[in-house]
Amino acid sequence: MNQDFNNAVADEARLRAALDEADVGPMMMVQAHLSGDSDLLDEVAPHVQGAWNYQQTVPAELKAKVRDRLVETLKSYAQSGAQIPRLSPERLRRMMSASVGAQVPEEYVPLLVEELRLGEIDTRALHWRKPPEQLPLDDCPVVIIGAGFAGICTAIRLKDTGVKFVILERNDAPGGTWQEHSYPGCGVDTPNHFYSFSFNPNVEWTDHFSKRDEIRAYVNDTVNKYGLTQYIRYQSTVTAASFDEASGTWQVDYRDAQGTDQSITARVVIAGVGHNVPSVPHFEGIDSFTGPVQHTAAWDHSIELKGKRVVMIGTGASGIQVGPSIAPDVAKLTVFQRTPHWAWGDPNYHKPIADGHKWAMKNIPLFMEWQRFQLFWAVSDGFHKTLHMDPAWDKPGQSLNADNQATRERLTAYITSELGGDAELMAKCIPAYPPYGKRMLRDNYWFRMLRKPNVELVTCGVARITPEGVVDKDGTLHPADVIIMATGFQAAKLLFPMAITGRDGRSLRAEWGDNDPRAYKGMSVPGFPNFFVLAGPNTILAHGGSAIFHIECQVTYLLGALREMIEGGHRSMEVRKDVYERYNDVVDGKLSNMVWSHRGVTSWYKNDKNRVTLTSPWRLVDFWNLTRTFEPAEFILKPLQGEAPARASDMRESDDAVA
Repeated sequence: MNQDFNNAVADEARLRAALDEADVGPMMMVQAHLSGDSDLLDEVAPHVQGAWNYQQTVPAELKAKVRDRLVETLKSYAQSGAQIPRLSPERLRRMMSASVGAQVPEEYVPLLVEELRLGEIDTRALHWRKPPEQLPLDDCPVVIIGAGFAGICTAIRLKDTGVKFVILERNDAPGGTWQEHSYPGCGVDTPNHFYSFSFNPNVEWTDHFSKRDEIRAYVNDTVNKYGLTQYIRYQSTVTAASFDEASGTWQVDYRDAQGTDQSITARVVIAGVGHNVPSVPHFEGIDSFTGPVQHTAAWDHSIELKGKRVVMIGTGASGIQVGPSIAPDVAKLTVFQRTPHWAWGDPNYHKPIADGHKWAMKNIPLFMEWQRFQLFWAVSDGFHKTLHMDPAWDKPGQSLNADNQATRERLTAYITSELGGDAELMAKCIPAYPPYGKRMLRDNYWFRMLRKPNVELVTCGVARITPEGVVDKDGTLHPADVIIMATGFQAAKLLFPMAITGRDGRSLRAEWGDNDPRAYKGMSVPGFPNFFVLAGPNTILAHGGSAIFHIECQVTYLLGALREMIEGGHRSMEVRKDVYERYNDVVDGKLSNMVWSHRGVTSWYKNDKNRVTLTSPWRLVDFWNLTRTFEPAEFILKPLQGEAPARASDMRESDDAVA
């Protein structure tokens, strides 16, 4: 946390100019935090209708008053050398509630203290209970699969512990999704200052919702800042991993940059590979098409689109970003839509961050922390209550309850406005299913794009593909020079195509099948000791929040497991089957009454048995509580004594990386 008040007040004119451009929410919170006063909180609170900055209509005179008071407070701290105070939970809760226009429940306060790093220690880090020099750290080498956000977070935390590790990454650079995806318009739909590591905030974001290149740059900067390059083995594609019960170790097989098969031994394997197997429909005649066909997940920038007739199949998260990005340049864009999506219009989605606001985050202590809080609250659990089915609700086909119906009406009004009241487009674009049944999207001027004269929306489906283009199910040929598949991923095929073999020769692919993955807390599976999955089954956030928040929660849990393994002298730990089954029964029970199980919804969130396999039923605060503490009693622990242990030196091909 920044404690330098002198830098903030070195140029008072610059400070005041920055605060004139900065959001009043974090400004007010910094003032209240440092001063202990509540009078301005009480004055500003009636003008706050929500956590987003556009929901805070504070009069200019009142904002100037907050600014002037904060300037004096900052000058006082700089002159006195005072330290930032630690506030009581009661005080924090009062401040938080005032800044978002709603009562923040007491249960969220400790979560937010941790998320904003306002406590005395980093409670997400591993803290040994025994002196590290007395621990057999070399007996627990770790292999991390993937150098996306999950793998990087794990590596940063492990680097501080003395545990030896190596990362196997199939690409030639870190970033995972953000390295692989480069289609036009590719970007994040979670606000940047929350879509980042809590321990490495970025004050230099250009926009509220940044595009791919800036996010990839953040990943690279993080890798360099924490010195991870030496631990990452790029262009190393993991093909298999098998567990040896006698030694309690895994052999991880991979193909290196030269195409040579290699193997490495580890005590623990952590898979952070995400959901990145493209879903490519096999339409009749696709091989006959004379032009290029490309999937958004593997964008070929050499394919010229300007002045071309383009058919795009799919209107989900990637389609809604690609379409408006290419429509101005193509001769004709024909969009094939299977099912319409609900989409929010966010006033900040295309807005840059004001220079003064960036300056304040960089130079004013606590400003970045309270900015993160505002965004955490804006996109966290506010909608969760609207996602549960009310058995007495009289409109079960189109919504779940009164709140969900109100959301539907707001979204319908927005879409109607964006479409200019075009009845034909409204019939095609307003979903029949309840809001949040499929992934909720942020509108990228999608509906405005559909009104352009060179754009056509086709909803009757693809019948076949010919050399000249795409024939719809009504028999109409849509001529095309290029076909774009914006058809998403085989998200339920977790860890595909890796062959993971656990105890007694058990195959994880056989356990899960093609689309029925389960895990304890999304991470552990009986029969696969010392093997953990990040972003695993039923951990995808589909109501709000940030994937990075969930990753940090899971890594905290993994650190607890590693501490128990090393301090306890265990060669293996395996989740008990009864614990696993009980947990999944609870998850399935909760999800059966939530929007993703609605009979009118077909999505990649659930499998062909109507079981929701991917989305999390939990509020953020629930999942945080579930992952705060590792409980040894929930696992079968086997001792290390008398066995030949794995050692860091067994990482033969990476001795230089893990020494």
